[in-house]
Amino acid sequence: MSTMTGSMAVTLGLLTAFFALIVFVLYATNRNAKSFSDYAVGGRSFSSWYIAMSYTNSWWPGATYTAFFGLSVGAGVLGFYALAYSLLGVTAMYLMAERAWLWGKRYDLKTQPDMLGLRFQSPAVRVIASAIGVVCLFPWIVLGMQAMGLIFRFASFGQWSVTTCLVVGVAVIAVRQIWTVQMGMRGLVITDLVQGIVAYGLAALVCLGILFGPADSAGFSAVTDLPDALLHVPGDGGTYGHWYLFSLIVTGVIGSLCWPTSYQRIYTAKGVRSVKKGTLQTMVVAGGFYLMLTLVALAAASMTDIAAAPQDGWFTLLYDRGGQWLLGMALVIVLAASMGWIDGCVQVCGAQIANDIVHVISPRTDFQLKVVAKGSMVVYMLASAIVAYIAFDYPRLQLLAQMSYQGIVQLSVPMFLGMFWKRGTKVAALASMCTGFVVAAVLTWQYPDDMPGLGSLTSGVVALGVNLVVYVVVAYLVPHSEPERRRIDELFEAGRSRPEPSLSPTR
Repeated sequence: MSTMTGSMAVTLGLLTAFFALIVFVLYATNRNAKSFSDYAVGGRSFSSWYIAMSYTNSWWPGATYTAFFGLSVGAGVLGFYALAYSLLGVTAMYLMAERAWLWGKRYDLKTQPDMLGLRFQSPAVRVIASAIGVVCLFPWIVLGMQAMGLIFRFASFGQWSVTTCLVVGVAVIAVRQIWTVQMGMRGLVITDLVQGIVAYGLAALVCLGILFGPADSAGFSAVTDLPDALLHVPGDGGTYGHWYLFSLIVTGVIGSLCWPTSYQRIYTAKGVRSVKKGTLQTMVVAGGFYLMLTLVALAAASMTDIAAAPQDGWFTLLYDRGGQWLLGMALVIVLAASMGWIDGCVQVCGAQIANDIVHVISPRTDFQLKVVAKGSMVVYMLASAIVAYIAFDYPRLQLLAQMSYQGIVQLSVPMFLGMFWKRGTKVAALASMCTGFVVAAVLTWQYPDDMPGLGSLTSGVVALGVNLVVYVVVAYLVPHSEPERRRIDELFEAGRSRPEPSLSPTR
């Protein structure tokens, strides 16, 4: 018993020390937002490394060390699909950076739906896009809360009950949210830098240590001796059709900038150069980290205890290699990723509820918007915590998460085509978003994984095709009026040249 108590003191002590560091950073950098724009996008003041770490922290959550690690252990090289779509998605961010940031600066845009509302000059587009984003993020916040419970299950070496672990995990996130609610995006981006160094920098060093470690560890020699079953991807034999892997990658690439948490990072940068440089740095950080984590997972796939419980493999492997100290480090890494990701989701949802739903329906002052955003964040957190507790062992919660991913990509058609094709209208945007989201929801409920009759296309890709057809057809059937055509010409011109510093935001 004394040995177990000592081990728990190490793991819980490391978690407490890291949490105290984050609180110290928040206290040291705390200041009141001067306006709602400052609250929502941090004053558009951050350099490239802040953007890189913030974007990475919004993309690789704590589930990367459980779900994705487990995917690579169980399915082998399929795990690399996430690396492919992540790098391609960051490339899309690079291509969009100039126009998105210039519009944001010139028209004081704060969120992704804000941009859509501007492009289509439609409050309805703005409200619906915001609602889709908020709804689709909710299941992932619930899963993030449950991942926090998993952290404390391992930290307590199974001595705490599931209820206790979940309550403690939710409490940690709830305490962290005090500063997210107070500081808004500024506090989030600053702590993302610290959390990112731990979650991805330290994790990469740990992975390198394992890969180049002693011969009996899960090193490169194990990667070169993988069984044939782990070298095949879906569609290369087996039950899946040849369109399955394509669907996963396409959905990931398109979805990478549809998530409000990712898109809003563009607006926090101090300039176009910071966004573009930050995306290049993101490729190095996010790509390098995930490559090494996947190699470690593949190397560990032959270990009996890890193969028996793949999603626990990250914790099992590090405990096996370094006892309670290395397990504690593994837990801190996952905590860093989980906190940054949940913080980002909650902050963005609060900003969108205030800016793109409440403010559109009934205009409010800056002070009132900050109050609404903060209140929304508190309610959102409480609701997700309650659902996480009630549905901790609910087997179909993952289905809701998959549905949310298939749903969020339906924003891509009006967003991407709206930024680069002048013909799209507000009627086309509304029709395509609503049709795509409904089709995705219905098909995902019926086919949560793939659609065998269509070569294993996923429901999200099928709905996206319907979405695109509706957008293009309606854009031609219901064309712009002449004043609207002139407005869009001016808007596109504004996205090609830098705004003057003295230019006031206009709508």
